[in-house]
Amino acid sequence: MLPNDGDIPTDLFAQASLPVAPLDDASRLACLRLIRSENVGPVTFRQLINHFGGAAAAIEALPDMMRRAGRGKPLRLCPAAQAESELEAAYRARSVPIFTIEPGYPTALAQIDHPPPMVYARGNPDWLSRPMVAIVGSRQASAAGIKLARQFAAELGQSGLVIASGLARGIDGAAHDMALRLGTVAVLAGGIDIIYPPEHAKLYDDVTAMGCLITEMPPGYQPRAQDFPRRNRIISGISLGVVIIEAAKRSGTLVTARYAAEQGREVFAVPGHPLDPRAEGTNQLLKQGATLTTCVADILEVLGPITGRAPVQLAEPSVSFAAPAPIAATRITDHDLGAVQSSLGPHPTDIDSLAQATGLPVRAVQVALMELDLAGRIERHGGQLVSLRSL
Repeated sequence: MLPNDGDIPTDLFAQASLPVAPLDDASRLACLRLIRSENVGPVTFRQLINHFGGAAAAIEALPDMMRRAGRGKPLRLCPAAQAESELEAAYRARSVPIFTIEPGYPTALAQIDHPPPMVYARGNPDWLSRPMVAIVGSRQASAAGIKLARQFAAELGQSGLVIASGLARGIDGAAHDMALRLGTVAVLAGGIDIIYPPEHAKLYDDVTAMGCLITEMPPGYQPRAQDFPRRNRIISGISLGVVIIEAAKRSGTLVTARYAAEQGREVFAVPGHPLDPRAEGTNQLLKQGATLTTCVADILEVLGPITGRAPVQLAEPSVSFAAPAPIAATRITDHDLGAVQSSLGPHPTDIDSLAQATGLPVRAVQVALMELDLAGRIERHGGQLVSLRSL
């Protein structure tokens, strides 16, 4: 676990802005030692740097400060060997540390309250200097939600915005995948070398090759449940706004929306069918004042004054879907059937979108729909659209 602010007396320090300058190896090592020392959180890190003019001087002064403050036991300072080992592991993982006090740290993230003192970046860190919009949502997304996430990612990317998300299943993964060639940043809850979820190994490699991965956690750190809200805070922090596509009533996605509101970011919510539990969270956000969002123009209209960019004429998104195919003697598993059913919701969805969401061949989707139809679980609409039947 990373340390939090503790009993270091904060009234000794002025609230000045941090200088920004390239760090040499010795300064980088000292900064990491300071961050990993006991009771040094984001606030005290900034205050110590401001007061002493550098991390090395702050580390040297900490023992005397604690004695003056009446601390009974010595403050645990991070050993140089431990910090060196962490940096070596980061370099082996082909990542670089970026501190708040050096160029390259995400500008938007530096402006939030208590930004992470340092993030590791893998891939092309130049994406971090571009304006970003986050697209997040349900891990158990519907086919319609997946299709919309891909469409939004494509159109926002064409407008010059980088897509940020959390590399999670469902909406996050779809947004990253569509934005690979246009610019995407994935925020991890664990170490830069830890792929989570494991099935996103290829997407992880693709983002590394074409986008950028960042995390505040050290290499080798396995994410725990309490680490995902920290990740969500960074997702909203690096972004100008957060687009929520499908979120259940108690979804972790709503944590990202809450952080976005606290950080002064725009919150965009896509309305959903009242009977779909995946829409409860987004519909509630709309009641609380989030921007009603049904197309990318809604997002660009709000962000235009912030980015200084005029609305652009968007080309058709290059979303490709499998072509329809006749049902043949195709066998499907119970898992395939469950995947198709879980991708359906009350809103009518086309077969191609179901194939895209589930990763199944169109013929397998058609067979699954046939079985669900026979079981009375779906409703068919015009234009090869289907929806889940309300029980």
